[in-house]
Amino acid sequence: MLVGGSLERFVYIGLECNLISYLTGPIGESLATAAANVNTWTGVASLVPVLGAYLADSFVGRYRSIIVSSILYILGLGFLSLSATIIPTLINSPRYQDMTKKSGPNTGIKVFFFVSLYLVALAQGYKPCIQAFGADQFEGRYPGQSRAKSSFFYWWLCCLCMGSTTSHLILHYIQDNINWTIGFGIPCLAMILGLIVFLHGRRTYIFPAKIGDKENNRLLKDALPAADDCSIDNSVISTKAKEPRNVLRLLPVWITCLTYTIAYAQSSTLFLKQATTLDKSIGPSFDIPAATLKTFIPITIVLCIPIYDRIFIPIAKRITGNPTGITTLQRIGPGMAISVINVVVAALVEMRRLKTAQDCGLVDIPNATLPMSFCWLVLQYILFGLTDVFNQVGMQEFFYDQVPTELRSVGLSFYYGAMGIGNFLSSFLVSIIDKATSQGDRESWFLDNLNHAHIDYFYWLLAGIGTVGLIFFAYLSKLYKYVEQRDDQNCSQGRLADRSIGDL
Repeated sequence: MLVGGSLERFVYIGLECNLISYLTGPIGESLATAAANVNTWTGVASLVPVLGAYLADSFVGRYRSIIVSSILYILGLGFLSLSATIIPTLINSPRYQDMTKKSGPNTGIKVFFFVSLYLVALAQGYKPCIQAFGADQFEGRYPGQSRAKSSFFYWWLCCLCMGSTTSHLILHYIQDNINWTIGFGIPCLAMILGLIVFLHGRRTYIFPAKIGDKENNRLLKDALPAADDCSIDNSVISTKAKEPRNVLRLLPVWITCLTYTIAYAQSSTLFLKQATTLDKSIGPSFDIPAATLKTFIPITIVLCIPIYDRIFIPIAKRITGNPTGITTLQRIGPGMAISVINVVVAALVEMRRLKTAQDCGLVDIPNATLPMSFCWLVLQYILFGLTDVFNQVGMQEFFYDQVPTELRSVGLSFYYGAMGIGNFLSSFLVSIIDKATSQGDRESWFLDNLNHAHIDYFYWLLAGIGTVGLIFFAYLSKLYKYVEQRDDQNCSQGRLADRSIGDL
């Protein structure tokens, strides 16, 4: 499952982060249209996990959902590769160079491309299902299992970072400099490999019951073990009356986390826009692409997770007596605080960038490269990496643990939904502020010429929003009462699954 998650992240990042290049290149869209299409697709892909997780927990089951989502993924990527073969995508091809100057391929090919693209978006139910299914393998009944489950979430994130880093360094180079058909084909092969690896371990998995699985519940009752073995306590099995209430009580915490996701959305937009104006040279003849700066996020995570998991958590465990070192809400809080610090740093760096442009007389030259190193922006991406170490794992484990057992895929999807809503809210804020600040003779905060713009003001606004969100989060955390989840039924379910694995 860790391998499957890493390969999926390799695939998704390889498609999502470079999609705008394909739309403005071979597809022939304008920058504005391409940006709108990317935002729409990303938003849909971020919200589909919520629906996919609900279907998995209520009807299909996580195991089958992973298989179905993998097949959708493979079909979508295969069709994308096929569409790329129809369009001349060899970068140095005269036909490619000519097409990028015209309207792009005909309408039929575009429709085929976008159908393939949204087929990949529909496959995003894969994410919460495989992660929840992986966490299900750790039964809280045995000593150390709670600690092991917490570690699983951190090592899961570490594997995702390995996949995304590889995608940034290798796949994007192939797409931009060699061929898009190969650039889409490699992710397709990666998903096929991930599905094969996942299916290979099917006989060792624990298969939790889904909501309304009457047949499974009947079999479990018939197979009740002896008194000295693990047994099912009917008092802790979620009822349909309690499920909505248990989920709704998480809503205030989820809303406060949106202030973090709004700030995080800037890592793919305004941060990169800043980077395009700076000196990105390494040595006398090599310039790094602005998008490459995002690799500092997963690199930071990969470096920090072992330190956090092997040094910080054992020390915290001795101090607090908590098997996981600190609670999930205690992890989210520092992440939100670091996020606020990050946008403050971003505002200060932008103020320096504007001053450099003014001192060098480059204010009215929008495409000029300022005599200011890209290294000034590296700290912002490192801080986002630290934010992920606390927030991403904390949010995922919190929502996984605090929803009813049968809704754990839905719980994990709350994180992905928060990221999607954060992107939409960020776009909404930018649109509203752009209109408000460009009235009359005033200049918008988001002028195309960044040397005349004031995105530093926007960063200060985000810092204020994040601070308010952090205060409310701290208040809610003090009032929150954790729901104790017992996984005793998983023990019986695991034995049942071993006997009925042939039915899957």
